[in-house]
Amino acid sequence: MSSARGDNARSSASAESIHLDVPSESVERTRRLGALLGGLLARGDVVLLHGELGAGKTAFTQGVGRGLGVTATVNSPTFTILKEYAGRLPLYHFDLYRIEDPGELETLGFADYFAGDGVSVIEWAECGEVDGEEAPWGPDALRVRFERGADTGRLLHFSAIGSGGRRLLGGLADAVAREVG
Repeated sequence: MSSARGDNARSSASAESIHLDVPSESVERTRRLGALLGGLLARGDVVLLHGELGAGKTAFTQGVGRGLGVTATVNSPTFTILKEYAGRLPLYHFDLYRIEDPGELETLGFADYFAGDGVSVIEWAECGEVDGEEAPWGPDALRVRFERGADTGRLLHFSAIGSGGRRLLGGLADAVAREVG
């Protein structure tokens, strides 16, 4: 994996995991990072978003939509759990905040989306996970954890799960490095 260098990003790799930390000083920068990722996404990719309320998950997803060529307004599906958007690939935007049991994802038929023709971006992904069990979206994903900083600043921690996650993380690290360089 190429490393993103400079003040704007840090990456590290080990035999077990690959990480990339990227600061974002504004909502627009968070959207831009999402757009960079959106340009890399392929059919069946899964992006897992973690962070407290107001941390930037929806802004990031708006950027992913932009990178996928979505022209509709992307907003939080908190009350509907899922919103679908047309773009270069379909964007399946999940918000699992109201999910009480990960088994609900199967009951609601959402498992079909994770291996479908589009890409899945899942806010509050931890609500769909059970320790020690394979997640309903499978073994490959890119995980993004949002950490709040001062004012509108954020630190986005990217980590790869499986080969698909590593592919996305490597591509994102290269894109961030090109943007910085």
